Amino acid sequence: MTTDEAGRVTLVNAMATELLPEITAGTELGRCPVPALARAVRDDAERFDGEHGGRRLRGARRQLGHRYAWYIRDVTEEHTRSDALLAERARTAFLAQAGSRLGSSLHRDQTLRAVTTLAVPYLADAAVALHRPSTPSDPHLRWVRYADGEPSPSAGLAGPELTGTVPGLAEALAGHLTEPSPWLDVDLADLASVLPPGFGRPGTVLVSPMRAAGGPAGALLLIRQNGRAGFDRRDIDLAREFAARAGAALATAELYGEQAHLARVLQTSLLPPELPTVPGLRMAGGYRAAGDTLRIGGDFYEVFPHRDGALFALGDVCGKGVGAAVLTGRVRQSLQTLRLVEQRPLELIQLLNRALFDAPDAARRSQLTTLLLGSLQRGPAGVDVRIAGGGHPAPLVVTPAGTVTPVPVGGMPVGALPAPRFAETRVHLDPGDLLLAYTDGVTEARGGRRDVEMFGADRLRAALASAAGLPPTALVERLLQLVDEWSEGRAHDDIAMLAVCASAPA
Repeated sequence: MTTDEAGRVTLVNAMATELLPEITAGTELGRCPVPALARAVRDDAERFDGEHGGRRLRGARRQLGHRYAWYIRDVTEEHTRSDALLAERARTAFLAQAGSRLGSSLHRDQTLRAVTTLAVPYLADAAVALHRPSTPSDPHLRWVRYADGEPSPSAGLAGPELTGTVPGLAEALAGHLTEPSPWLDVDLADLASVLPPGFGRPGTVLVSPMRAAGGPAGALLLIRQNGRAGFDRRDIDLAREFAARAGAALATAELYGEQAHLARVLQTSLLPPELPTVPGLRMAGGYRAAGDTLRIGGDFYEVFPHRDGALFALGDVCGKGVGAAVLTGRVRQSLQTLRLVEQRPLELIQLLNRALFDAPDAARRSQLTTLLLGSLQRGPAGVDVRIAGGGHPAPLVVTPAGTVTPVPVGGMPVGALPAPRFAETRVHLDPGDLLLAYTDGVTEARGGRRDVEMFGADRLRAALASAAGLPPTALVERLLQLVDEWSEGRAHDDIAMLAVCASAPA
């Protein structure tokens, strides 16, 4: 359309007439019924952008001598596509953030808190995640809630009446994959137990099931206050996808919790025991599991006191981690039983070999254990030691003067053959002498400047010589510190050591 010098319309073409039938020739454009255009004319602006009659209009002015021409476009569809693109990008960013946070949460309560805080305020003004308690007989629902403006999520219990008053909640908690549907004009009393004080009357509530591969994980309530637009089709689809991801994350967290509980139980039963007090002897043990995550592995030590001294065992089961720890438990349990009928080291190790080899799944597991079994007999002049060996590194005797002497034992690994050859040797500990039994995780720890050099037997002997005279506890701690410094946090095999020192006579 064109205007004269006074701003009156002089020409309106057919498209302008169709788009703006209110404007005809002679209309004073500064007072026309199109607010954005009239304002642009009054402000002497070159462009305008606004809505009129449900359409999005955009215009630009060009000067024609003393007159003006306004070129006006209907950009409604273009604007709609742009808004849809921005909305889709926002949804994608939301799901990406949700996936990242939910994927990094491996604790059930932490996951539920993440679900509610992620949903507010993007999806709703308040979010409530509900799940059944672990006890099937408990009729209550556990809930975690977060509302816009709250400093942190809250948690509590809701009675069974909630499922009867909130439409779709019972079905969602049962795991039925029904289409989420908004619930308009919700009665505040129905949700008062899970909403924060002062929240006001809910406007729209969306109920979505949180499903997992193994069944229902819970339900998610998304609540919008009066005055906020309800849930459209895309909101419902987004809520459904978010609830599905929340259910998967919750199931993963619960599975991880069960596994962590089992690991703690296993760890408690397999960690090295607290050493007993034996008259005439001072003892200390040291332990490091490979990776030191679950703190369980294939190396172990045991001390069984008796009337005149003690029986000790130190071994290294083939492998590492939980698999080795399970076999370690079998070896230790077998020793606990067999030592009641036999306490001579050589005979005891033979009985242990038979017990392990005769296990039904022995061939399938190819179990292998290197072992030292020793008896400590107190005497008036020290301690007499008998040691039976099953393919294990030789223990070392350290004198107060710093002399370090290996005690060769030899023998074959336990549980590998039906008729292996085992060896036995004897050694005497004078008062102040110390016997150190250790696993190969000590000498095979890699480190140094090239990260591949082993700690080695020579370095171990030098460390023992420099620590001669220290109490067993201090000596073991010193050795573990040296190995840790050598490996500098690198992966290593399981490590176990047992130090036994003959006390001076009272």
